[in-house]
Amino acid sequence: MEKVKIGGIMQSDGRALVRIMAVPNHAGVAGTILRAMGESGINIELLVQSYDLDEAGNFALVIAQKDLDHTLSVLEEIKPVVEAKGISYTPDVAVISVFGPHLREKPRIPGLMFGAMASVGINSLAISTSISSVSCVVEGANLEATVEVLNEVFEAPFQVKKRPKDY
Repeated sequence: MEKVKIGGIMQSDGRALVRIMAVPNHAGVAGTILRAMGESGINIELLVQSYDLDEAGNFALVIAQKDLDHTLSVLEEIKPVVEAKGISYTPDVAVISVFGPHLREKPRIPGLMFGAMASVGINSLAISTSISSVSCVVEGANLEATVEVLNEVFEAPFQVKKRPKDY
């Protein structure tokens, strides 16, 4: 199979995935969560918000592993304010992003990315997209295998971009 051209692949490891679960759907929840994180100096590398069948909001945040304890403390403080039913986390995750100009004009990219990952038994923990990128969260132990399988499917003119763990 011919490789699909992309701009490149980025990775950042040394991350943690934090989930704020079952938040009632009302104005101000996202602002409350994101303001608390920002005011605490915690950078969010990836954010996903979704709603379940009960219309409760669920947030998935990727942060630096070094900020995990601080993040959990901040979220426990605002948990009653946003009426979240739970907070969970997965330590030692990585974010992998396939990027390039005009990805919105290449609808095959996400399917190829996740199909390739599935072919070697790698599951994504969260997915986020933009006009120019498709990003996902994987267990840190799967980082190297994910990069390898993506390089088999995509032609990237640049080497994998690595973001330092202490970023």
